[in-house]
Amino acid sequence: MQNLVDRVAAHIKARFLAESSGHDWHHINRVWQLTRRIAAQEGADSQIAELGALVHDIADWKFHDGDDSIGPREAEALLRREGAAEAVIAAVVDIVATISYKGAGVTTAMRTLEGQCVQDADRLDAIGAIGIARCFAYGGHAGRLLHDPDEAPVLHQTAAAYKASKGASLNHFYEKLLLLKDRMNTPTGRTLAEPRHRFMEDFVAQFLEEWNVSA
Repeated sequence: MQNLVDRVAAHIKARFLAESSGHDWHHINRVWQLTRRIAAQEGADSQIAELGALVHDIADWKFHDGDDSIGPREAEALLRREGAAEAVIAAVVDIVATISYKGAGVTTAMRTLEGQCVQDADRLDAIGAIGIARCFAYGGHAGRLLHDPDEAPVLHQTAAAYKASKGASLNHFYEKLLLLKDRMNTPTGRTLAEPRHRFMEDFVAQFLEEWNVSA
């Protein structure tokens, strides 16, 4: 019989395999594998961390009219159906409720080491080469421009302002992605973030050089 982590993984894979906005099973699996790596280095509870990684995007607010509560509810329901212990459910649901980035001026501190490992893994998959691809995949999904040189980035000071933002994809680098390196929770996360951050800096510089081409 499959263990709890494997049963949840099978459910999530079946549900998200064909998703096309960059929040698909492959994203979730990368976050899962990164979480396992970080949790092992940091001494976190592997079951709680892995389950948190697997259900962290089970119902992202971006696809549910900004509803922050649906993700924790769906995570709890799945874990309960799979027979998880109450303490495990509570710990994982807390991770799901806290993981999302909510704006440059908003603190989203994780209360547990397991949550910190999952949050770092999720943020690592938002930066670097994969993060760049996911940014523009979601931008296309949401009908956003690649870049609008007349639209300045906004460092949102509230979660409501961040959720309401409809800015061009390139602005997202300044509003979130380039800020994530300094928001890693763990030493392992910070080490893994460094080369991905530098790659994004180089990409943005190259993007703007090509955008501003002149005769």
